Amino acid sequence: MTTFKTRTTRFTLLGVVLAIAALLSQALSAETYRRGQHVEPAFEGWRPNDDGTFNMMFGYMNINWEETPDVEIGDNNFFSPGEMDRGQPTHFLPRRNRFTFEVTVPADWGDRELVWTLNVNGEERKAYGSLRQDYLVDNMVIASETGSLGAGTSSPESRANVPPNVTVQGDNVRTVNVGEPLEIETLVQDDGLPTSDAPEARTVEEMLRPPSKVTVNKINGLYFSWNKYRGPGEITVDPPQTKVWEDTRTSANSPWGEMWVPPEKPEDDIYESTITFSEPGQYLLWGRADDGGLYHDAYITVNVSE
Repeated sequence: MTTFKTRTTRFTLLGVVLAIAALLSQALSAETYRRGQHVEPAFEGWRPNDDGTFNMMFGYMNINWEETPDVEIGDNNFFSPGEMDRGQPTHFLPRRNRFTFEVTVPADWGDRELVWTLNVNGEERKAYGSLRQDYLVDNMVIASETGSLGAGTSSPESRANVPPNVTVQGDNVRTVNVGEPLEIETLVQDDGLPTSDAPEARTVEEMLRPPSKVTVNKINGLYFSWNKYRGPGEITVDPPQTKVWEDTRTSANSPWGEMWVPPEKPEDDIYESTITFSEPGQYLLWGRADDGGLYHDAYITVNVSE
């Protein structure tokens, strides 16, 4: 009788554990979406310019892991007050994208709010930008928020770091046909800081260990990537680009994923990319150089014919 009770208790405990595990799995699955969800615009902060104006910094969180919505400038993607088009993307990459673009406001902006409205998959969301003092951003804030540093920390190396410098070789407006490869050479110069902390090897135990930072964890190292910023169709980039969005999965070719290793830096600092387009129309390509802590962006317009 005692043995039977013990076994029953043991089986009951096992059932409870399995049930809890199943509920946790369901809860996690419920918070993870491949497609069909909204995009949350985000105000990241502001920084002053030498001429007295200010740059408000925006990004977004695409709740989806796979869907990359295209939302043209208009009633579903606009700024207010003033011009609807403030240089925001119309193509939204998956998951969290921080410090994606900046909007310059005049020196006399005062305490007004600049509002970015997005409606994706039938759900409207807004981000409210202002010059409140607690939203002031500097290089250390950027490095901390993107995961290069722990929150509230710095070092002589991080304080000495300056953003990479990006120069696209050739014209900023190109013409190409659908399916025809467009070759782009981009000069990326960097000071070598912060020093790359890419792991040479990680055990399973190390990969399962909780992150040491309260912010997202990022591996430092220089990379340059082209992505579609605006345009009607899909683009294919060769070689495959390091992801600029926070893909935290292992071996995801993302600085936020375990086992990521920075691509080899060209000896002449010129990154060569070949891009093809699936549909005719006008595209805006966005190139970002990121050294782990700081970034620099470049853009080119491509007119694609049949």
